[in-house]
Amino acid sequence: MLELLQAQPGLTGPELARRLDVDGRTVRRYAGTLADLGVPVQATRGRHGGYRLLPGYKLPPLMLTDDEAVAVVFGLLVAARQGVTTPLALAKIERVLPAQLRERVRAVRETLSFVAPARDAAPPPAGHLLALGAAARAHRRVRVTYRSWRGDDTERDFDPYGVVVHNGRWYTAGHDHRSGEPRTLRLDRIRSITALDVGFDPPEGFDPAAHVVAGLAAVPYQHDVEVLLRTGLADAARRIPPVVGTLTDHPDGVLLTCRAERLDGVAGLLAGLGCDFTVRRPDALRAELLALARRLERAASVVHEGGVQDDGRDQ
Repeated sequence: MLELLQAQPGLTGPELARRLDVDGRTVRRYAGTLADLGVPVQATRGRHGGYRLLPGYKLPPLMLTDDEAVAVVFGLLVAARQGVTTPLALAKIERVLPAQLRERVRAVRETLSFVAPARDAAPPPAGHLLALGAAARAHRRVRVTYRSWRGDDTERDFDPYGVVVHNGRWYTAGHDHRSGEPRTLRLDRIRSITALDVGFDPPEGFDPAAHVVAGLAAVPYQHDVEVLLRTGLADAARRIPPVVGTLTDHPDGVLLTCRAERLDGVAGLLAGLGCDFTVRRPDALRAELLALARRLERAASVVHEGGVQDDGRDQ
């Protein structure tokens, strides 16, 4: 309501109610709450009446130290690149910072570079996220309309155990009463969500993040891959993200099992591990590794026009 009144002074009660999706009584309660917080909201009756802030009122500057401001800005920049939020949130923070600190923060933002590419995932609807967070904390069931990857909508009762952000996407893990099993739902595929007055007891020790990562790693793809890595389990876990596949201790090293849509990507991953390995299956992965080796050999033998071979030592 405060943002609306700042942008459009003089909005009537019915207009505010429509924009906020509440009733007139709630609008009046909001106005009283703002007044209690020290925000001077003025209400006038009549044909040209409405709600407005008293002339000259401005929000006080956001009081952040330099360290806090940098942390907030950096967090929002990273979140925007991961598809978690939008640049509008950062713009709002900058508007309420004191002028001197605002310019210093903008300098950081304008000179900051990222190596990792930005994600194209969009943040989930705020209402869905807030509803699932409240339901997970209160252990309350929800009813969702969910769209599958095929485009089919289904309605299901769901016990949310938690919300997880992974690789720029938002998920909720919990018990799906339609299938009778634990499931992972993507928030951007939830079409509607309704809180139910039904409680649930989450299973003891359930880790929503681990469930989501394990589920994504088990997504069926075209190729079943099995590679024996000549290294230790702890070292392999540091080098290979859990979503890639499953790592199992083996007498001769570590066994990596996963499913992959493209074997050239697996070949690149294995080549960058820095340890010896043996491909158990599929045979097509060996062919991809040979093709990658030939490309690398050609790249290593490239000679500049001046006749000096580039060994990469100036990088």
